[in-house]
Amino acid sequence: MKIQHLFDNAFKDTGPSMTLVHESEHMKVINFSFKAGQGLPLHSHNIEGELVLAILEGTGEFLSQEGKVPAKAGDVLVCPIAVPHGVGAITDMRVLVTIAPPI
Repeated sequence: MKIQHLFDNAFKDTGPSMTLVHESEHMKVINFSFKAGQGLPLHSHNIEGELVLAILEGTGEFLSQEGKVPAKAGDVLVCPIAVPHGVGAITDMRVLVTIAPPI
């Protein structure tokens, strides 16, 4: 068993802060802390697998080829990892990302 304190991941003015929470042959879990205005641009990965973006704190937007969808604490995006995706922070925002299988 492993316990990680997700809110210990400090916000940085120089760019998103990232902490690897867990990595195994089955999945990878990453904790991102974004200051307002930061994010991950629209991108995709040319592999099979799934992605989960869970907003833990703050407000922002999920990004897709169709546009932007408002996102707030408690919202979760699930999609194939090959589908273009991204996230942008409107306020300081924490996001838990799960990738299965890991990349």
